[in-house]
Amino acid sequence: MYLVTKRIEFCYGHRLLDYDGICKHPHGHNAVVEVDVRTDRLDNRNMVADFSDIKRIVKGWIDRELDHKMILRHDDPLVAPLRRLGEPMYLLESNPTVERIAKLIFDKGRELNVDIVAVRVWETPSSVASYSESRQV
Repeated sequence: MYLVTKRIEFCYGHRLLDYDGICKHPHGHNAVVEVDVRTDRLDNRNMVADFSDIKRIVKGWIDRELDHKMILRHDDPLVAPLRRLGEPMYLLESNPTVERIAKLIFDKGRELNVDIVAVRVWETPSSVASYSESRQV
């Protein structure tokens, strides 16, 4: 089994509704994303996937949709005033936890035809959430 991992960095803000802790307040993170692509067989270039392709596709989507944006639950009371101010947002149906963001990046990468097997999002240097379709991350 071959595995490659592409590291991607981006900044975002969020807050958690219905949560009794400091993360209920708007705050930001400098996230590090690790995208794993795995295969049994190398392609005709002897690669699992070209790192530049992963970067162009997955980082391109992150840069357009998530980087320097507030990631909020669609019914967050902050949505209306931020929209009036023209502030960039990405809205989710559920709380924008780091776990949910990892799944979002996994799903979007797959939609864009990257054979991702796992995504890890480091919210801080000591806190990471992972998503994969298998039990092994």
